[in-house]
Amino acid sequence: MLKNKDLLGIKELSKEELLEIFNLAKDMKKKLLNHKEEEKIIKGNMTTLFYENSTRTKHSFSVAGQNVGLLVSDLGLSTSSVKKGESLYDTAVTIDQMGTDVVVMRHSSSGAAHFIAKNIKASVINAGDGTNEHPTQALLDGMTILEEKGSFEGLNVCIAGDIANSRVARSNIYALNKLGANVILTGPTTLLPKGMEQLGAKVNYNVREAVKNADVVMGLRIQLERQKSGAFPDLREYSNLFGVDEEVFSYAKPDAIIMHPGPVNRNVELSSTIIDAPYSTINKQVTNGVAVRMAILQMIMETRSNGLPKSIRKVI
Repeated sequence: MLKNKDLLGIKELSKEELLEIFNLAKDMKKKLLNHKEEEKIIKGNMTTLFYENSTRTKHSFSVAGQNVGLLVSDLGLSTSSVKKGESLYDTAVTIDQMGTDVVVMRHSSSGAAHFIAKNIKASVINAGDGTNEHPTQALLDGMTILEEKGSFEGLNVCIAGDIANSRVARSNIYALNKLGANVILTGPTTLLPKGMEQLGAKVNYNVREAVKNADVVMGLRIQLERQKSGAFPDLREYSNLFGVDEEVFSYAKPDAIIMHPGPVNRNVELSSTIIDAPYSTINKQVTNGVAVRMAILQMIMETRSNGLPKSIRKVI
């Protein structure tokens, strides 16, 4: 059970809560792989509210919700009143008034999920807010690392790519620090902002040096839709200087794994050979994403069943 009604970021979770989520997700994965669909753990309803495109996160939340007994609906923004100019606040309050238990939300503005969570009774799960956090992605990444390595303590995790625009990187830094791993970031100076050391990560702009002795190498997608011009000359140049291929990956430990949150730009941040290699966990991350989200939904519904504080909705 979570302490709060919402899951807004890794920063709000303790190490103990992270491990509790992993343990429950492990059980959920067994149910998922064994197709135990007859066991409906909880009852309630969930709405997905995505202001940005998504395949893995949105669909896996829908699958997870159905697997644990929730009625799942999606507010298609292209056919909603958002197209008429309705504000995020009014849209969320409207959904809340329909008796929704959980709102899974993605928005381009950092802090949007926190803002909505303060103003509705429904539990809010942050499925990505701007460049701030993507907590469930870090949780599924953590589950995958734990499965592959057995422990986090002392692991060297190299995160390579578009750090500046990555909410995934920030959530992973928070989680891995709490769990005892060492994080090193690499990428071009234009995509690796100053101050990342203050979050608990080391920085090395040489990709081979950064990957050296890594237990885990995580590539991040180049987010062209968020970038201003001039971040790097072109994708080929980026791949040549900062992409991870077999030669770069050879600097990691012999038993290292390769990860990526997806979608991946083949032969840009990772080579196709690396993506499809036996040591790649990219597909396993997708499966673990469903299991982690099943665990989160169960824990949130358990928290809700124990009673929520009076509504703190306010007029804005």
